[in-house]
Amino acid sequence: MEHHRCRPRRRIGRRPGDPRRPAGPAVTILLVRHGSAGDPYRWSGDDVDRPLDAGGVVQASRLNAAVAELRRPVTRVMSSRAVRCLQTVGPLCDQHGVEPEAVDTLFEGAADMTTLLVRDLAVTDGNGSVTVLCSHSDVILDVIRDLVADGAGLSGGRSCGYASIWELTATDGRVEHAHYWATP
Repeated sequence: MEHHRCRPRRRIGRRPGDPRRPAGPAVTILLVRHGSAGDPYRWSGDDVDRPLDAGGVVQASRLNAAVAELRRPVTRVMSSRAVRCLQTVGPLCDQHGVEPEAVDTLFEGAADMTTLLVRDLAVTDGNGSVTVLCSHSDVILDVIRDLVADGAGLSGGRSCGYASIWELTATDGRVEHAHYWATP
């Protein structure tokens, strides 16, 4: 009887800046959940206008350091129109000199549209830049589920905490891996 050694699958998603990260024309999409925005049941206004709380402001300020570990420029930032999402990516946009694009595709309840957006972004030219998408937990978790159904691998956890990041790596026009980074 022949003995077959099982080799572990090669992990594509590694810590940002890891020299073992795959080189080449990969497309990187960061799917970010907005920072902490307090209790929605205590907010008296329209939920779309609910801002970050003090903890969320700190989380947003730490996003720059987390993304800087990629050592690649952020060239595009798209966000849900919710104030808390726009505030989460605000410091990142300031740091990279880009304007956030507020799009309904990333708003709560729009997971199907967000999955289509991610698939469209995956076929763009991988020029070493990073696209950031800021959305909500319900949307993000559904997108990750859809990408896994498409065959993407997972690493780093299975959560969606405030200001957490899912790093999506796409090559040859499809997302091949999703790596979870906890809240910075």
